[in-house]
Amino acid sequence: MLDRLLDPIRDCLTKDVAAKIAALRADPATQATLDELAEKNKEGTLSSSERAQYESMVQAGALIAVLQAKARRVLANGD
Repeated sequence: MLDRLLDPIRDCLTKDVAAKIAALRADPATQATLDELAEKNKEGTLSSSERAQYESMVQAGALIAVLQAKARRVLANGD
């Protein structure tokens, strides 16, 4: 469903913007936090505030992944 909701964004992407979205990566501090929270989640030791932060980061990651897929399609198709 998220993919369909974001279809209009694909239609607005220039090649330059699509390339920047496709290349988007978490900065080292954010990635370290995500890795730490993921490990604690596996171990079942997340506090309630850590769980909320982790879930938020996972949701943001899913949104970014969909946007990146759309950006890669724009770059591949020349749209």
